[in-house]
Amino acid sequence: MLSNGGVSNGVSEMADIRRLPGPVSDIWDWQMQGACRGMDSGFFFHPEGERGPARANREQRAKEICETCPVLEMCRRHALEVQEPYGVWGGLSEHERDLLIRGRSRRLKVDRATV
Repeated sequence: MLSNGGVSNGVSEMADIRRLPGPVSDIWDWQMQGACRGMDSGFFFHPEGERGPARANREQRAKEICETCPVLEMCRRHALEVQEPYGVWGGLSEHERDLLIRGRSRRLKVDRATV
């Protein structure tokens, strides 16, 4: 359960809106073409307390929809850039995106240390 206005244990649980591009339709139009458009968001976002096989099965079904999506790469790029904290975006689960973002941060730190 969230307290402190969306912060749990000192970690923000919302996308960092400072990373979001402005309201330019050219930037957001890709969402209108998503294979998920009009679908129940329950396919892509876990209900509270969902774990184990139920979560893995739901995520797999969501990823199968993503595999057919014409805007998969744009969706994935968006989710990684704004660090979407919840749901399956661009065929990646929350955990998979977190691993990619952490890996990218580590590489940046190593690169900066060697400069």
